[in-house]
Amino acid sequence: MKNPFPGMNPYLQLRWADFHTSFTVAIRDALNQNLPGDLEARVEESITVDIEAERRTIYPDVSVFQEESGSSIATATVSSVLVTEPMVVALRDDPRTERHIEILDLKSGGRVITAIELLSPANKTSEGREAYHKKQAEFIAARVNLVEIDFIRGGLFVLAMPERKLPRRCQTPYLINVRRVTRFDEAFLYPISLRDPLPNIRIPLRPTDSDVVLQLQPLLDECYDRGRYRMNYQQPPDPPLPAEDDAWVDQLLREQGLRP
Repeated sequence: MKNPFPGMNPYLQLRWADFHTSFTVAIRDALNQNLPGDLEARVEESITVDIEAERRTIYPDVSVFQEESGSSIATATVSSVLVTEPMVVALRDDPRTERHIEILDLKSGGRVITAIELLSPANKTSEGREAYHKKQAEFIAARVNLVEIDFIRGGLFVLAMPERKLPRRCQTPYLINVRRVTRFDEAFLYPISLRDPLPNIRIPLRPTDSDVVLQLQPLLDECYDRGRYRMNYQQPPDPPLPAEDDAWVDQLLREQGLRP
């Protein structure tokens, strides 16, 4: 099944768990075909739990009391009394595995030299951002190259750079951020529009190594084909697109017979 979009498919956000897994493995395999012989890319895992908290205040119609000695009142209507319920914490899902890629230097005992993060919607929530920033800080403190691929529209800004320094032309639906240990006071950004193919990006390794070029578009198209994603293209993607992009998507899908 061919990806109907020239670049990132905005509908894939609806199938993100499956796509994240397959795309991460595809990146690992592509890297291992081109890395120096003493380097190795591996998929690493961490466990996260989605937490949703809600505080509610309610006004009950009837309260039930234990009858005290000498009291003839067992129940009373207390519609005027404010009762605050405790905070309710709902575990929406079981602990979920988050995967990222690490490139290891086998000669130095498996030292991590580069980490590649494919962001998920959970990373861009208020709770998830805190956990993700902790992981960022650990990579930075360990002098690890960091590559962040953000294909998630919406949510909070979480990339390893100040949002206020983001150039206007990089305020695009998708964005890739590369932080190099040899130039860590700089961020190397790849802005990605909805209408363009995904870029070929440079993956930094050790200071003595040449960068490895990662071609993202062929990997995405292959994952889309193998994943057999049957999308309902007659509905708008979620989250909604800006009006101009929405009109472009409508025309694109009509031309391919995916919308009436």
